[in-house]
Amino acid sequence: MNRPLFISLDGPKGVGKTTLLEAITKVLRADNKKVIRLCEKKSDPNRSETMALVNRLARNPALDLEREVCAHFADSRAWISEHVLPKQPPGSIILMDRWYPSDAVFRRLVPFAEILQLNMERNVRTPDLHVGVVTTPEISWARAAARTRGLSSTVMHKLEEHIACTKAFEQEVANHGWVLCRNEGTIEDATMQIISEIYRLPGCL
Repeated sequence: MNRPLFISLDGPKGVGKTTLLEAITKVLRADNKKVIRLCEKKSDPNRSETMALVNRLARNPALDLEREVCAHFADSRAWISEHVLPKQPPGSIILMDRWYPSDAVFRRLVPFAEILQLNMERNVRTPDLHVGVVTTPEISWARAAARTRGLSSTVMHKLEEHIACTKAFEQEVANHGWVLCRNEGTIEDATMQIISEIYRLPGCL
C-alpha cells in the first residue's frame, strides 16, 4: 500500500460512529497499520463561518440558504482534499468522521444528487470506502439522548425528523453502493465487518 487509503464513516446521530472509529483504529494498529484519524469539522479552516450559516438555516429554513450551506461544506472538503489529505503519510489509512455522504442525512430541501454534484465539481476527494452506519432510528435516538451532550443539534430536533433522515440515508447508501453497517449487534461484529471491507481494498496488504 503506497498512497493513503481514505475511508469515511457517515450516518445519523447516535449510530455509534465514534465508538466504531475507535474500535477500527485499535484493530488496524494491532495489525501494524498506520492509522490517521481525521474529523471534517476539526479540519475545516472556515468552520466558524460555515456554522454561522448553519445556525441561520436552523432559525429560518430556506432553499437558497441551504444551498449556500451545502456549497460552504463542499468548499471546505475541497480544501481538506487539497491541503490535508495529501499530507498524510504514504501507506497510511485515513479514517474520516463524516464526509459528503452525511449531507444525505441532514439536508432537508436540497436533493442529495445536487449536493453530490457540488462536491464533484469542486474536486472533493472520493473516499476509497464509504461506510454508512445505521441503526433502527429509535435505538440511535435513544443513544443520542443518553450522551453527555444530549440531543443538542442545529438540524435534528424531533424523533420524526430522525426517522425520516435515517430512511433517506439508507436509500442513498443503496443508490450509491456504499457499504451499509447496521450497528445493532455487538461492536465487535460491526468492527470486523468494516475491517473486512478495508482489507478488500486494492493496495491494502
